Amino acid sequence: MNQCMVQANLFGKNILNKMIKFLDIYNQDKKYHNLILRDLKNFFKKGDFILGSEVEKFEKNFALICNSKYSIGCANGTDALTIALKSLNLKKNSEVIIPAMTYCSTAFSVLNANLKPILVDTDYLSPTININDLKKKITQKTKVIMPVHLYGSVVNINEIKKIIKNSKIFIIDDCAQAHGAKSDIGKKVGSLADISTFSLYPGKNLGAYGDAGIITTNDKNLYKKIRKIRNLGAEKKFIHEEVGMNSRLDTMQALILNYKLKDLLRLNQSRRKIASKYDKHLSNKKIIKIKHSKYSVYHQYVIIVKERQKFINFLKKNKIQYGFHYPYAIHQLDIFKKKFGKEKFKNSEMLAKYGISIPINPLLTNKEVSYIIRKLNSF
Repeated sequence: MNQCMVQANLFGKNILNKMIKFLDIYNQDKKYHNLILRDLKNFFKKGDFILGSEVEKFEKNFALICNSKYSIGCANGTDALTIALKSLNLKKNSEVIIPAMTYCSTAFSVLNANLKPILVDTDYLSPTININDLKKKITQKTKVIMPVHLYGSVVNINEIKKIIKNSKIFIIDDCAQAHGAKSDIGKKVGSLADISTFSLYPGKNLGAYGDAGIITTNDKNLYKKIRKIRNLGAEKKFIHEEVGMNSRLDTMQALILNYKLKDLLRLNQSRRKIASKYDKHLSNKKIIKIKHSKYSVYHQYVIIVKERQKFINFLKKNKIQYGFHYPYAIHQLDIFKKKFGKEKFKNSEMLAKYGISIPINPLLTNKEVSYIIRKLNSF
C-alpha cells in the first residue's frame, strides 16, 4: 500500500455519529463483571470486610508489578501521601518540595502532616518537575522531595538522588498517574523512591470502583510503620503503638482490583499506541504537544491550545470528550493564593491556562483515533 493510500485510510472522512468517550470504564472491565459479581457473593458470605484476604492478595500482586518489596493498601491516594509523610516522624513545618502543577492532594497531604509545602515549577512543555528550579529550593529545612509523575510521565528520580546525595532528605514520589510506568532506564515506578504512593481512584490507569490507594516501599521499618498508621496505629487489635489514621483499603475494592490488575500492562500499551499516533499525525500549528518520558503510561494526553475556549466549543461540536488536568496550578487555588500568590511558575501556569486533555481511552478504535486526529488538524 502506497503512502497516499495509507493517509487516505487513516484520515478518511467517515463521520462518527456517537460521542467519543474520554474514558470508558464499563466496557474496559466488562469481561470481568460476572466474575466479580460471583466473587462478591462469596465475599458477602465470608464476611472479611476489613483487611480481608483479598487485600493481602492485592498488596502482594501490586508489589510484584512495581518490583517493590512491600505494599500497603489504604483508603485513597490523598491518605497514601499523608501516611507516607507521617511515617517519617519529621519536625513540624519541615519543608517538603512539590511541583506547582499537580492535583491539590499533593499539597494538602503536606499540610495534613503538619509540614510546609515549597513549590517548584515544571519543565517547559513538560509535566515533570524542573530539576534546576528544584536545586534552588533546597535548604537546610528541606526534609522531603515529592516529585509527581504527572500524566504518566516519569520524573528523573536518579538525578534527584544525585542532588541530595549524603543529605538526610527523603524522596516520596506521587505515582497517582503512573501505575505500571518505568523510568527512562527501565526501573519500575513504585521502586524508585524511599516511599511511593498511588491513588486507585476509578479514572486512574488502575482504578477501583470507589476510593482506594496503595503505598510501596523497600524499607522494612517504614513498611511496618505505615501498616500501623493506616490501621489506627495498630498491627493487632487494641494494641495502638502509633497515632494512626482510619485508612484501610476495603476488601471489596481489593477483590475488584485483583481482576483489573491483570489488564494494567496491556491497557497501558494501548495508551502508548494511541499517544504514538497523536505524536506522529497531529500537525496543526495551533496545537502544541508536550514532552513525555520514554516509558510514560499516558494517564492523560495533554495538548496546549492558546484559543482554548474556541477549541472546547469545537470539540463539543464534533462530539469529542475532553478534560482539564489541571485548570489551576497549586498557587492559583483559592486556599493557597495568600501563601503563594506572589510567586510565579510560568511553565505550570501555561499548562493550567492552555492545557486540555484529549481522549486517551485505551479502548479507542483506529477509526476513532483517526477521526480525532483529522478533526484536530482541521481546527
